[in-house]
Amino acid sequence: MTHPAPAAPPAPVSPFWQPQPVYRGAGTGTVVLTAIGIALGALLLLAVLAYFVLGFGVTGVLVSAIAALIPLAIVLLTIRWIDRWEPEPRAALWFAFLWGAGVSVVIALLVDFTLQVSAYMTGRALVSEAAGAVIQAPIVEEVAKGLGVLLILWVARRYFDGPLDGLVYAATVAGGFAFTENILYFGNSLVSGGTGDLAVTFVVRGIFSPFAHVMFTACTGFALGIASRRTGRAGALGFFLLGLIPAVLLHALWNGAFFIFSDILAYYVLVQVPLFLGAVGIVIALRRHERRLTRARLDEYARVGWFTPGEVDLLSTWGGRRQALSWARQHPSPPGALDRVTAMRRFVRHATRLAHTRQRLLVGRSAIGRSPDEQTLLAAISEDRRVLLA
Repeated sequence: MTHPAPAAPPAPVSPFWQPQPVYRGAGTGTVVLTAIGIALGALLLLAVLAYFVLGFGVTGVLVSAIAALIPLAIVLLTIRWIDRWEPEPRAALWFAFLWGAGVSVVIALLVDFTLQVSAYMTGRALVSEAAGAVIQAPIVEEVAKGLGVLLILWVARRYFDGPLDGLVYAATVAGGFAFTENILYFGNSLVSGGTGDLAVTFVVRGIFSPFAHVMFTACTGFALGIASRRTGRAGALGFFLLGLIPAVLLHALWNGAFFIFSDILAYYVLVQVPLFLGAVGIVIALRRHERRLTRARLDEYARVGWFTPGEVDLLSTWGGRRQALSWARQHPSPPGALDRVTAMRRFVRHATRLAHTRQRLLVGRSAIGRSPDEQTLLAAISEDRRVLLA
């Protein structure tokens, strides 16, 4: 088999080379389904906002939406921090956000509307207020949100590399859902109690619990991230159901606290804060694992000549990546050539994906996700290096 020749040193004979089908970019089906999903999510979000206008008025929705943007910004900045090592495609993240903000909310509203109609027709409520908050809402909302993450795994699996990616997609779906739900809660408070009630609701939902939905749905995303490394589409359903269990329980625990505990502040400090800190610890551990995996796999390529030890340090540490981008900014490209900063970012991105592709080869899951093969990625890395050294 002919190997793509690196810029330097000479092409190695790799003892671990296993040829895979070359995959050049996302398939047409994936692009079409992603576009349909984004359009559907956007249309349903607009429909929900129009529905809110009927109850709160245009001004009420605008004020509530501006207030809801603050916790959303906190969540999105946190997701960006989590996703920095190997950023997910923007199209997939837009799909996740709009699924949460539009599709998931519509599903929850339709279920609630159906139960209300049934209660009206039968003359009795099928679900009490407490049962609706502790049982109905957690199950319906977590299933609706989790389905968005499951669809990403099924449709765009080549971008789903493990638990950290699952957390990123789940957090994005949950952030979208919380954004729309906050508009509903803020609008209700504004209409019923004015700006005073709105301020109280904003503190509870926007300051003290912006990550509530993120923590719930992250359980499903984590489980599906494990599924992305272990099983196929059918097997992912089992992991989906497994992840839903803690997601629903955490959601029920949060909602039930307002009916069970008289001192909500004490409950928040003693229960929710430790849970949040535990979640932060898991995220930090996963980020460190991603860096260690990148170094370990790229070290294997360095031992046969595809990278120098200095390049491995550059690609597998935050300090090295910052130093590399700083060098690229200080050395402008020749006229007409590709910008060196762009080339450096591509070099880092291709090398990181190469590490994940190599990991799949090692664990015998190369067919999962239709990842670009080593040939394609090593050729891209060689081209990036050529541009950088031009």
